[in-house]
Amino acid sequence: MASIQAQWRAARPDLDCRPMAVFGQLWRSSQFAMRAVEANLKQYDLDMAGFDVLLTLRRQENGEALTPGDLARDMMMSPPAMTNRIDRLVARQLVERHADPDDRRALRVGLTEQGRVLADRAVETHLQVEQGLLQTLSQSDRDQLVALLGRIGGQT
Repeated sequence: MASIQAQWRAARPDLDCRPMAVFGQLWRSSQFAMRAVEANLKQYDLDMAGFDVLLTLRRQENGEALTPGDLARDMMMSPPAMTNRIDRLVARQLVERHADPDDRRALRVGLTEQGRVLADRAVETHLQVEQGLLQTLSQSDRDQLVALLGRIGGQT
C-alpha cells in the first residue's frame, strides 16, 4: 500500500490519497474474512445467504417463526430474493413453512430440528473462524475497531 501511495504522490502531488489506504485495507480485510467464512460454511453446504436466514431464525426468542416479509426486512433484502433463499432451505429440510395461526392467508417460516442443529453447529465454527481472524488484536483493539468502523458507517 505504501508504494501505491508513493506513486500517487509522484503522479498527483496535489491530491491527498490517504483515504485510498484506509479503504484499500478495509476491502482487502473484508475479502480475506469473507473467504475464511465461506470456506467454513462450505462444510455445511451453506452459502452466506442461507446461513444468514438460519441464524436470523435461530436468534428468535422461543424459536418463533417469522413471515417471509419479516425475514426480508430483517435482512434488508427484497421479498423475491427471500423466497428464493427459503425455497432452497425448505428443499434441504432446514426450514419449514406453515400457516400463520393469526392469519390463514399468511405463512410463517421456522427452523426444523435439523435446521436448528445445523445453525447451532455452524454458528459455533463461524465464531471460531472469526476469533482466529482477530487473534492478533486485543479486546480493546477490537472494541476500538468496531467503534471506528461504526463512525464511518454512520452507526455511532
